[in-house]
Amino acid sequence: MFVGLNLFEALVSMFLNTENQILKNVFPNRETAVDHFQFGLEAEFMLVSLPEYKPLWYQDLDFKELNAILEDIPFEDIKGRFDLLKLESPSKKIMPFVVEGYHLPDGDDLYPKGIEIRTPACSSIKECLDAYKELHLRLQNALAKHNLKAVALSHHPIETKFSGPCNKRRYDYWQWAMEVMTTYGPDFNISVPQSLLDDFNQEDFEELVNYYSPALCALSVGSPFYKNDLWKVNGEQGSSYRIHKRSVIAPPIEFHGDQENRFEFKIFEMGPYLQDMSAYFLLSLLLILNKDLSGRCDKATRIYEMGEVARRGLKAKNVKEKLKEVLKNSEPLLKAYGLDPTPLTFLKSRIEKEQTLADELINLYLEKESLRDPLEYLSTLR
Repeated sequence: MFVGLNLFEALVSMFLNTENQILKNVFPNRETAVDHFQFGLEAEFMLVSLPEYKPLWYQDLDFKELNAILEDIPFEDIKGRFDLLKLESPSKKIMPFVVEGYHLPDGDDLYPKGIEIRTPACSSIKECLDAYKELHLRLQNALAKHNLKAVALSHHPIETKFSGPCNKRRYDYWQWAMEVMTTYGPDFNISVPQSLLDDFNQEDFEELVNYYSPALCALSVGSPFYKNDLWKVNGEQGSSYRIHKRSVIAPPIEFHGDQENRFEFKIFEMGPYLQDMSAYFLLSLLLILNKDLSGRCDKATRIYEMGEVARRGLKAKNVKEKLKEVLKNSEPLLKAYGLDPTPLTFLKSRIEKEQTLADELINLYLEKESLRDPLEYLSTLR
């Protein structure tokens, strides 16, 4: 009898979980819709030791020690909605700081790769980035007491491969969990008014993002290091080893219908410039708002083009043409929704000069053939 009851309960639980998963995957979901814009940023940072700016990895770090540092950082006075943040195990406290890394099978520990800042959900891009800047300052002050510093570099400049015990039910999830142990990226989170999603087609939008995301990504390339040296492909200097690795498996966007219809754009790389972050929010929004964007392609084409962007940045084929299409009439369109298009003007100069963060970091490295100067440069928001 008890065995039968347990089996029945298990079947009911499985059915309910399946139903909940189906509801969760509905996008857009009218039950969680909002009537305004909402912005949030998740940004992962590599850690270095001071004063030498030595890049650290999981062998050098301890989850409990890092988590204790983060739990002591105050944040309640910062504007925005922290109620949308979820608990990230094995931490026991919901907060805007998370120790990122590889979760171990026992669930109570992880191998740390770095730290993530999660801003609250904010009503404007400016409010979001103000929160990000303040959280970053508080994080750096707390880390400095332990001779540590956070650095906005998208791939570990020395380590390239991680292997760990299986921690996922699905094989592909396990492989991905190991792959991202050396990468650090930002997620740009946007919710838009429900009225803008009445005719939304998720499959079509994914094809649109597939088409334009390589060009948008090219603006942000900034991880040109590999095994304590510059990353080169067939003797040619590369721009982003992170994009080279992750584009094969990582999606450029995720949809969260259960979280106020949140778009999670995973297109861009980390960097120190707040003006860039603001522009990346706007570019992501333009993909949603601009109904005249006609480009579409499949996943395989996106992966192929991402590979070229990883090597050549803004010099990659068709990048400028796609960016021109996205930026066309962007100012009046953004202004019509009460959004300031000014940050995009800085990108236009970068496109013309074909200069990226990767180029800056390469030049800093070549001055002394050392990682220290690039890492120190990336430790300050600008």
